[in-house]
Amino acid sequence: MGEPVAVAVLVSGGGTNLQALLDAEQAGRIVSGRIRLVVSNRADAYALERARLAGVETVVLTREEYPGTEAFEEKLAEVLQQHGIGLIVLAGFMRILSGNFTARYPKRILNVHPSLIPAFCGKGFYGLRVHQAALDYGVKVTGATVHFVNEVPDGGEILLQKAVPVCRNDTPERLQKRVMERAEWKLLPRGVELVCARLLKESKE
Repeated sequence: MGEPVAVAVLVSGGGTNLQALLDAEQAGRIVSGRIRLVVSNRADAYALERARLAGVETVVLTREEYPGTEAFEEKLAEVLQQHGIGLIVLAGFMRILSGNFTARYPKRILNVHPSLIPAFCGKGFYGLRVHQAALDYGVKVTGATVHFVNEVPDGGEILLQKAVPVCRNDTPERLQKRVMERAEWKLLPRGVELVCARLLKESKE
């Protein structure tokens, strides 16, 4: 096996999905990739502390410093290149990436979305809004999806999905916690390992 693929995780908040990735790497469930960098668009994101505790380098690119999409993405691309990043993972990253940016990394940007795409996805569907929509609609099953990122929000090719039951007395918060624990935290490390293994194989061909 060659050198593991360098992975960057983009975050905005608490970093629970980042922690799931760090734990999976520590446990040997991610072997084809290594988390080399965590980038946040918020200086106060607790995910940065999680990265520091794990000894992973961090970079902060705030909206105040880089208010325009073009300036932000140019700086982001520069940082990724400096670190030799082969795979980008969006883990609760609250800034939409443009088609120009995603086109630079075809099948090299992964996202986890807290529903079974194509349900409750696309522009405006994030965080608790997704779970509130699932409850309002009355679905009996929801879940999470790991997919590649392209120019359409939540529109890239689906890699993995896992179903999670909706319970009768669920609140959005309760449902969010169940989807995270049973689906997101399991699927995202699996998706990272799958893609990194593919990238390693392609680099040898």
